[in-house]
Amino acid sequence: MRLKLVAVAVAALAPVVAMLAYNEVALRHQRNEEVRASAAQAARQASSEVERIVEGLHALLVSVSAMPSVRHLDVQACNEALKSVAESIPNIRTIFVVGLDGRPVCGSMAFPDGVVFSDRDYFKQTLETKDFSVGTYTQSRLSDRPVLPLAMPLLEGESIKALIVSGIRLDWLQNRITERGVAPGNAVTIADGKGTIVARVPLPEQFVGTVIPDEYQHLIHAEQPDVIEVTSQDGTVRILGYRPIALPSSPLYVSAGFSKPEAFAPIKRATLMNTLAIIGGALFAFLAAIFIGNRFILAPISRIAEVMEKWRNGQTTARTGMTGPDELDVVGATFDRLLDELDERRRQNERAEEERTLLVREMAHRVKNGFALVQAIARQTFSRANPESYHAFAERLAALAGTYDLILSGEGSAAPIRETISAALRAHIASQERIHLDGPDVVLPADIALPLSLVLHELATNATKYGSLGSEQGTVAIAWKHDDGRVRLVWTEAGGPPVSTPTKKGFGSILIERAFSSKAQAQSRSDYRPEGLVFEVVFLTGEPAAKTEVEVPIGT
Repeated sequence: MRLKLVAVAVAALAPVVAMLAYNEVALRHQRNEEVRASAAQAARQASSEVERIVEGLHALLVSVSAMPSVRHLDVQACNEALKSVAESIPNIRTIFVVGLDGRPVCGSMAFPDGVVFSDRDYFKQTLETKDFSVGTYTQSRLSDRPVLPLAMPLLEGESIKALIVSGIRLDWLQNRITERGVAPGNAVTIADGKGTIVARVPLPEQFVGTVIPDEYQHLIHAEQPDVIEVTSQDGTVRILGYRPIALPSSPLYVSAGFSKPEAFAPIKRATLMNTLAIIGGALFAFLAAIFIGNRFILAPISRIAEVMEKWRNGQTTARTGMTGPDELDVVGATFDRLLDELDERRRQNERAEEERTLLVREMAHRVKNGFALVQAIARQTFSRANPESYHAFAERLAALAGTYDLILSGEGSAAPIRETISAALRAHIASQERIHLDGPDVVLPADIALPLSLVLHELATNATKYGSLGSEQGTVAIAWKHDDGRVRLVWTEAGGPPVSTPTKKGFGSILIERAFSSKAQAQSRSDYRPEGLVFEVVFLTGEPAAKTEVEVPIGT
């Protein structure tokens, strides 16, 4: 009831909440488009700056290739000229000329002994394309610092005479990117053709020199620039605008990522404030509804529920004591009268149960006396004339008496299934050769062993009257399987008179169907074949693994 009262207040607030949700979705969509556009623009700007730097150095190499000392490979003059050039340009470390064998000819600094550059990728690419080329992240053999090498062929006619090589200082490039600045949570990344990061903001010390993860390698050589959402290596979710190397005049991969949490932070703050305002109004409405509901509705209902709980726990004298013209008071008074009637019926049932128990005990006593009288008559009649037959008869009579005693007393204990079956059939089969048992060892609890004994006893009684146990050659095979707390038992008769399906159900058939409690989830099936009855029953043994509501089909 309290929830229903609260639901009324919720219904009043529903339009406001719906409007807030709509605004939240619309603002997020708009903000997402704005951030995507900003990421694409930032990537274009960073890529343009990189292109200008590379293009400037390209122009520098073109100018160097036009120097007479360089074109004629005048080593002394070339060294002095290139040294002068390198000192005036802060974004390069060295500039030198390399022969076709990869050995340095002249340069802006002294060369280590035996240094060779013919194995470098940019060297091979320039020789192959006869054009200006940008290499990949390289540890310089001259300065032992990371650089981004550039190379241009020194042509004489159509043939390459030598190569002019320089390299962008990656620390200088990193400083240029850092000076541009990025907002908190955003990032700018520059990588070479192999995906090695040559500059990054922020955390350059952590990422420069590392390779972009494989899942994003395809972006480096993508056909077109684009904007995507990614989770960066630093764990931040970003909207990433990227410019691939495949674009014309784009020597490096450039990406600009905008932190999604930072970009949506203003919207989240506004939503939080609106939500808090709605929650405040809702709390006030809820408190008002709860106060009124508690006073006039919930308190009387709680009183009735309390009495019901006490009654369930055995306090049968508990009553609401409610009187008055109010509707709930009328309900309480009616409930009290109902409890009075139930209490009287309970006392009547207890008296009836005592009488039934007494009658059952009397019946059990008389049955025992009857079996004892039959045994005494049999002993007086033929115990001396045929002791062997009397002894067999007495054993079967005692087994039958034990079975009836178990049925009438309703008592039992856990027992192995094989012993339960043998005990139930002992009174009906003189020779154990006529019964075949096959199955694993299974211990049955008392509430399963007793109904199983009843069912087997009834089956054996019917087999003695109409089936295989009524003839000298008849047999009964009982097989069972145990799987996941469930027992499947099959009773198969053979060697008796022909069997036909009964036209109506007797008490025995009803007993077989209803002997097990609902907890056992028993299912049975009878197949009246001409050669003998085949009865199948499946039931739970009460083990934890068998606690399932799924029905297991029988007869399969």
